[in-house]
Amino acid sequence: MVVPTRLLALTLFTSLTLATPLAHSKYSRDLLVHERREDLPLGFSLAGAAAPSTPLKLRIALAQNSPDAVVDALYSVSDPSSDKYGQHLSKDEAAQLAAPNPDSVAAVNDWLAEHGLKATALTPAGDWMEVQLDVSKANSLLAADFSLFTHGSSGLEAIRTLSYSIPAPLKGHIDLIHPTTAFPEPVESNLKHGKRSFHEAVLSRASSSQCSNGTTPACLQELYNIPTTPATVASNRLAVTGRFGNNAHYDFLQEFLKRYRPDMDPNTNFTVMSVDGGNNDQDVPSVSEGELDIQYSVGLATNVSVDYIMVGVKWQDGALEGYLDEVNYLLSLDSPPQVLTTSYGFSESSMSFELTDKLCKAYAQLGARGVSILFAAGDNGVGCTQNSTSFAPRFPSNCPYVTSVGGTQGYAPEEAWDGSSGGFSNYYSAPAYQSSAVSTYLSTLASSPLAKTTQGRFNASGRGFPDVSAKADDFRVWENTVASLYGTSASSPTFGSVIALLNDRLAEKGKGPLGFLNPWLYSKGVEGLKDITSGNSSIECNGEEFGFEAVPGWDPVTGLGTPDFNKLLGVLGL
Repeated sequence: MVVPTRLLALTLFTSLTLATPLAHSKYSRDLLVHERREDLPLGFSLAGAAAPSTPLKLRIALAQNSPDAVVDALYSVSDPSSDKYGQHLSKDEAAQLAAPNPDSVAAVNDWLAEHGLKATALTPAGDWMEVQLDVSKANSLLAADFSLFTHGSSGLEAIRTLSYSIPAPLKGHIDLIHPTTAFPEPVESNLKHGKRSFHEAVLSRASSSQCSNGTTPACLQELYNIPTTPATVASNRLAVTGRFGNNAHYDFLQEFLKRYRPDMDPNTNFTVMSVDGGNNDQDVPSVSEGELDIQYSVGLATNVSVDYIMVGVKWQDGALEGYLDEVNYLLSLDSPPQVLTTSYGFSESSMSFELTDKLCKAYAQLGARGVSILFAAGDNGVGCTQNSTSFAPRFPSNCPYVTSVGGTQGYAPEEAWDGSSGGFSNYYSAPAYQSSAVSTYLSTLASSPLAKTTQGRFNASGRGFPDVSAKADDFRVWENTVASLYGTSASSPTFGSVIALLNDRLAEKGKGPLGFLNPWLYSKGVEGLKDITSGNSSIECNGEEFGFEAVPGWDPVTGLGTPDFNKLLGVLGL
């Protein structure tokens, strides 16, 4: 185990007096520390100084002209009680709300120009800019000490500084500069392998349920009343996030459809979109995640156009590892897919609140345009941090502007899956749309046997997740043989497929997509969900076992429950 290194022990920081801007510059004096971290992330250590000529790409996040405008607009078009419900914004309208003050743009450009630098706008709103420079110039510009750090167990290397400063006149114009103090954390796939050696067709057990032989499209169709009727609206699309190495093989999808959706054309396919140099190379071995996500999106959302957004490793967003690049790519489209499902995530504490909030606000902007954004909650129960008694919430499920999908198992009855991540954010308070549901749960918890073992280990006023759930166990996937896979990686595309099919029915009636789901789910959509009231999450942490229980109503294991397509149609008046 690597003990976090104290900032003072490193003696890394250059004195502010060593910065060398032009003496007559209006930005030359009064440099103020803008971000600082006291400890290195667990596992990282200082390897030495970074070579002065090493190139860097720094992103500057500008303060938005109206910081609350995007979120206000999101809730306005997403709350069924609003008179603007369903009136989603255009690309230009959303960009205008997220735009920085022109004075901020001018001030930052002037500052950079005085140092011989020029920035490029990265987003339609212009709220992110990129400047290219070397380590020597960055150290001078920001009174920083960019150094090389390594992660012991993974070998990951990163050039970072533990502190940086900006001129006092730019306070209020710059929200943050990245990557600086944020360190990379390996992005985790929310997927677990079970049995993997079904070389022959599995014989049916003595049960009339389609779920008696593992989780297949037929099982999910039966359990959640998902129709096999093909979607009819060509403009209705479902996007699936893929990451480097998690390729989806066309021939595997074809065989999957032959075996599990014989009523579909086995040549039904998907479109690949590339971000950060991602590609869906067919000559690499399967690592399951891509196969699962695509096979159950194409195989459940019958005839819905599916886009596979492959995020490569040529990241332009540093420690965010393509998350910001992906959402900015979608924001750049005139007509983004109406549903996005992602099966990856990492610890909330791995990023500062400031950086987290910039990314969450980008999701809010996409949601305001009518996109339903779903993330797998994770497979780590309440989450565990070494040498800490506190539970560890997950990103992006902690964002109030996305829909987090937890996991269930079984079918008679369906109950909470013990790996399903859930809990309460330490960054965000419970949003208004779920405050009543969370309050009710906390009252139930206070009188349960778990009250003592969970007390003081989570932020009781935090945003609760997941919001909803779907099966996470024994998903049968084809990858040259039948694999059995577990995890909320399966739950998110399942729920996303249901939303895509609902959007198709809405579009048939000339109505817009559901967009950001949560205000609707907690107020009306809950009537179309099955409440999961048994089972619990469980994780061993520092020698003890912890978890939350599924109870009537919302809970931090299964959320509001699992979907019933027919009931949801009824809620929508279709």
